[in-house]
Amino acid sequence: MPPPLPQSLRRHRVVAERIECVCEGEVRFDAVKSAWFVSMAAGAAIGGLATFTWAAFAVFLAATGCVLLLGHSLGSHRKLVHDSYGCPKWLEYVLVWLGVQVGLAGPIGLLRQHELRDYAQRLPVCHDYLRHGSPFWRDAWWQLNCSLRLRHPPRLTLEPRIADDRFYRFLERTWMAQQLAPALLLFAIGGWGFVFWGVCARVTAGVFGHWIVGYLAHNHGRMSHVVRGAAVQGRNVRFASLLTMGECWHNNHHAFPGSARLGLLPGEWDPGWWALLGLRRLGLVWGLRLPEDLEARPEVVRMSAVAAGGARAAFAPHPPGRLHAR
Repeated sequence: MPPPLPQSLRRHRVVAERIECVCEGEVRFDAVKSAWFVSMAAGAAIGGLATFTWAAFAVFLAATGCVLLLGHSLGSHRKLVHDSYGCPKWLEYVLVWLGVQVGLAGPIGLLRQHELRDYAQRLPVCHDYLRHGSPFWRDAWWQLNCSLRLRHPPRLTLEPRIADDRFYRFLERTWMAQQLAPALLLFAIGGWGFVFWGVCARVTAGVFGHWIVGYLAHNHGRMSHVVRGAAVQGRNVRFASLLTMGECWHNNHHAFPGSARLGLLPGEWDPGWWALLGLRRLGLVWGLRLPEDLEARPEVVRMSAVAAGGARAAFAPHPPGRLHAR
């Protein structure tokens, strides 16, 4: 008899009749997904090298930083998926559109992928594709060129604010074509060099970076919390804090997925949180949720090393109270 689901999973967007269904499936080559990544990578490698200028490289850095911070971190992840803060609808639309510019998927597709992976990782069993459980090069091939086809996919229910939103449905249908507007603007400003670096290289870095950080954040790095009964634990990848705009504090995120702040302890730099604080000062965001604002999850326990080098660990339920400073 399978163990009972934790209370938090009973209110998840994903519902499975049998928890084993997240293991029963095949990883198959996805021609569209692969062609998208390979074409962008080829444009970055061939066109980018042929047209390199320091100005074009500066465009790449600025554009990539913008879409990762405002788009992926604030728009797609902390707002669309977890709704961890409030903001005007027009700002939500801008942030989510910037999230589409990362080049991973449309907003609804990205949310579906996130929720299936999140649900499966919290169960006692999980397919290697969903847990980044394969060796490095195999996981790279799978995540960048393939898709998982489950035999009996679990049911996913999206709230009307997302499923019925016409703008999100438009972005979902046209997410690849959304690269055309910035491409035309960059071409008008700086020619093909700006396009290759500002679009192709940016998308390549976003897609490849999303995979490699995801792989590391489920296989290597420190842990301050454990989710008991979960098939996989998140890890904190310290060196990537600025590159990922704070998204690398994945162990913290597994423990407190609804928190708008991901870097919780001193020294855990979180540019996404800094940006939210700046927007709050401008009156553009409100209701920033922190770990102490979330419903307690008994399956989440703190981990503290009790021997030199962390040879073993002690576990205790996460204590209540306002432990994380604003």
